[in-house]
Amino acid sequence: MLIELKKLIEANPLFRDKLTFPAFKSSRLRTLINQSLNWQHQLCKNPRPNPDIKTLFTDHSCTPTTNGARPPPPTNSPLVGPIPKAGAFPPIGAHSPFQPVVSPSPGAIAGWMSGANPSIPHHPVAAVPPGLVQPSGPAAFLKHPRTPTGVAGMDYQSAESEHLMKRIRTGQSDEASFSGVTHTPNVYSQDDLPKNVMRALNQGSNVMSMDFHPQQQTILLVGTNVGEISLWEVGTRERLAHKPFKVWDLAASTSLQTALLNDAAISVNRCVWGSDGLILGVAFSKHIVQIYTYNPNGELRQHLEVDAHSGGVNDIAFAHPNKQLCIVTCGDDKTIKVWDAVSGRKQYTFEGHEAPVYSVCPHYKENIQFIFSTAIDGKIKAWLYDCLGSRVDYDAPGRWCTMMAYSADGTRLFSCGTSKEGESHLVEWNETEGAIKRTYTGFRKRSLGVVQFDTTRNRFLAAGDEFQIKFWDMDNPNMLTAVDADGGLPASPRLRFNKEGSLLAVTTSENGIKILGNTDGIRLIRMVESRAFEKNRAPPDNSKSLVINTLGPAGGVSAAMASTPERPDRTLPVVSINNMGTMDSSRLVDVKPRISDDVDKIKSWKIPDVVDPSQLKAARLPDSVSTGKVVRLIYTNSGLAVLALGSNAVHKLWKWQRSERNPSGKATAHVIPQLWQPPSGTLMTNDVSDSKPAEDSAACIALSKNDSYVMSASGGKISLFNMMTFKVMTTFMPPPPAATFLAFHPQDNNIIAIGMEDSTIQIYNVRVDEVKTKLKGHQNRITGLAFSQNLNALVSSGADAQLCLWSIDGWEKKKSRPLQASPGHQSPLVGDTKVQFHNDQLHLLVVHENIIAVYDSKLECSRSWSPKESLSAPISSAIYSCDGLLVYTAFCDGAIGVFDADGLRLRCRIAPSAYISGVSVGGAPAYPLVIAAHPSEANQIALGMSDGAVHVVEPSEVEAKWIGGGTSSQDNGSLPSNSSNHSLSGQPSEIPSR
Repeated sequence: MLIELKKLIEANPLFRDKLTFPAFKSSRLRTLINQSLNWQHQLCKNPRPNPDIKTLFTDHSCTPTTNGARPPPPTNSPLVGPIPKAGAFPPIGAHSPFQPVVSPSPGAIAGWMSGANPSIPHHPVAAVPPGLVQPSGPAAFLKHPRTPTGVAGMDYQSAESEHLMKRIRTGQSDEASFSGVTHTPNVYSQDDLPKNVMRALNQGSNVMSMDFHPQQQTILLVGTNVGEISLWEVGTRERLAHKPFKVWDLAASTSLQTALLNDAAISVNRCVWGSDGLILGVAFSKHIVQIYTYNPNGELRQHLEVDAHSGGVNDIAFAHPNKQLCIVTCGDDKTIKVWDAVSGRKQYTFEGHEAPVYSVCPHYKENIQFIFSTAIDGKIKAWLYDCLGSRVDYDAPGRWCTMMAYSADGTRLFSCGTSKEGESHLVEWNETEGAIKRTYTGFRKRSLGVVQFDTTRNRFLAAGDEFQIKFWDMDNPNMLTAVDADGGLPASPRLRFNKEGSLLAVTTSENGIKILGNTDGIRLIRMVESRAFEKNRAPPDNSKSLVINTLGPAGGVSAAMASTPERPDRTLPVVSINNMGTMDSSRLVDVKPRISDDVDKIKSWKIPDVVDPSQLKAARLPDSVSTGKVVRLIYTNSGLAVLALGSNAVHKLWKWQRSERNPSGKATAHVIPQLWQPPSGTLMTNDVSDSKPAEDSAACIALSKNDSYVMSASGGKISLFNMMTFKVMTTFMPPPPAATFLAFHPQDNNIIAIGMEDSTIQIYNVRVDEVKTKLKGHQNRITGLAFSQNLNALVSSGADAQLCLWSIDGWEKKKSRPLQASPGHQSPLVGDTKVQFHNDQLHLLVVHENIIAVYDSKLECSRSWSPKESLSAPISSAIYSCDGLLVYTAFCDGAIGVFDADGLRLRCRIAPSAYISGVSVGGAPAYPLVIAAHPSEANQIALGMSDGAVHVVEPSEVEAKWIGGGTSSQDNGSLPSNSSNHSLSGQPSEIPSR
């Protein structure tokens, strides 16, 4: 099209010899046409599903459909991209701890695919006349660019995105609309960066690769230049496992035998965890990869050994094409290979690179699975799992050793590489055009080695350069800060964040590792220390101490590769810091961290009852307007605010400000927050039913992952609010029946499970604005929903005290079970029942007024506790702490019980007199209707009261914990307490994006 337009213009005599055409990529022209068509048809009252390109040449208005009806659901034109239908709205994420995997825009890599170099020798993408509609499917998706992610109808990205979110009105409706919202960056400070040296570990040989466990936040996997791997518990400095290099089946590979005879030296090029933390892979500098299985007590077992490549295996990653766990490898033989992770059978071989393949980055978008690969000639290619060749052929900056990584939410793509001349390039890519969007500055002009990098928190980048760790804000090309970790770093240190970004592992020049932490990391380490200390003081027990884990996704990449003449980062070390060397003969002395190691100073509750206000810190949040009862209460995912929904359908938001007393700005009982409202004074008020007052209606609420939007209902339509302006952005699904519970699909946040008053569960696709299916299995209204990514299942609970397990593949019911009552209690139970998955996504907390219980993945009750003795009132609410180690339980007499999550043993009882002062309105005793757990402070809770008040409660001293002398009489003992079940230390994680 570009050539034809150029010919038409040049043919005009008026322009002859007067034009110099600028360099103009065809993909850019296609993007401009997409944007123009979408913009033009936003203004149409009845947009056509597939508008013609000729409409751009006129002042256009689509012809109305007959009888004023809305047009049929639009399809995706290869030019125009999706046009949203009425009622659709930008997908949003769920409230922690059930953070869904963000499902990025389907157009994200389309620009890459369309701009493939036609000169490549393998399956180029054919050019297609722009007016032709292409068939749907992965091939069409990759061959034709769609509208960039910022246009209306595409998936909502994270808060860091610079795109605009637009809502289109295609017909008259009484629903609210919005025209556009700019997402503001997350609030952060340099205190969020892990810069304080907390640990120094002596590995004993040069560290080549590291990776933190995806759930157990203090477990570090390490691979070295002598082929050994180790597992470290960085909190206690304990080496949990050590595996020297050994070929499991030497007879299986004659080529490996020959290579080892010629040169016995072998190095780990890359070691990486699987997304569930139950499997890990190791790529070696000669031929093979080894796969181990892992259980939470630190044991590694041999699983698979694969003779993967001729020469070195330069990278390894895990992927899930077709929902099957696979291993992706690349090597010196210029190929990328995909292996079945169970059997080790080879599934795909991708050929097309003309140099050894340096790294792989598997990813997925809208169920389209693909792999980015980079070679040492600087070529970037992309592959589908179809053996049809590469869809991309681009040059990486520096044109040498480059690695790619997505942000944790999968919406932003970065690469970092170094040229042969030592020039390093850290860039963000514009996926819609296959072009560099941002280049980060601050590198040494000639780096002394290949620079490694990692990402964290969807906010920060870190790279090792110039004997330092350098940090960037993703939205700012200028370097934020640099730290030297008290010295001793190599010229280009390798580094790796843990999943929540609170810890950073950095290699040293003397065969060691330093662990850096921020404030949250310090607390995390102290909690691990404290648990280890208490375990050592306690009588011997068969149970393994649970490792603390906290919430937050990770998606960065950091690796070091093996010895190859062309790649200096693969060269075994020599004794010279200037040449990135390490001294194998030296040993790093175990250095004490900056924080105090005296765990006796960590305070614990030594009494089972907390009855006096002096024994804790409680704050009643300021409120000038009564909202009736607080029926729903959540912390924002950042931990900076608390959001409450009253029985009168009005929301209230309290925000904490940064100050000298509260430098982090996080919620705390030590500082009174502000009841926040926008300058307009608007209240966030839900739609209510005309036939039923809000006070008598079930309420439900869910917060977007980036705290920008809240979805809520109070018996009327479901409302979507902007948290910055409090304005209603849209409403949908008017009653009857009314919505009673909301939950987001873990892999696709376009899918919402909505529990209804009529006992059904509606699986609603917000992208196409329609109910995909209705699940029927309960006899009364739905009161709880919880997704498990590990089980690939949805668990529902209702006012009928039934639990149902549904497969999320076909939405069929796999199991149904009535709530099991404890001995001595009337059975069967009836009444509202709520559910919440533990961080491991395998164990389920079930809450009923007569019982709290933990169920396993087969809906078998493994342990339970019923009200009795000092906690005899009915249960009103219960929730896991953010680290999964405690269960906070509220009672209808105002008491709070703090239980050990492992065995539901009572650790501490908080009397209402400790946090409530005075008498509530009307003289009736107030009690918590709902309890919320802070997303990162395991010992802090918020209580939504029956009198409309909200209290934040935590121990009186910063380091105190809700662990006391719970007596044996408080233990239920009705069912076995599976205290040896170590899987409770896990958490859900998304498909890994290196």
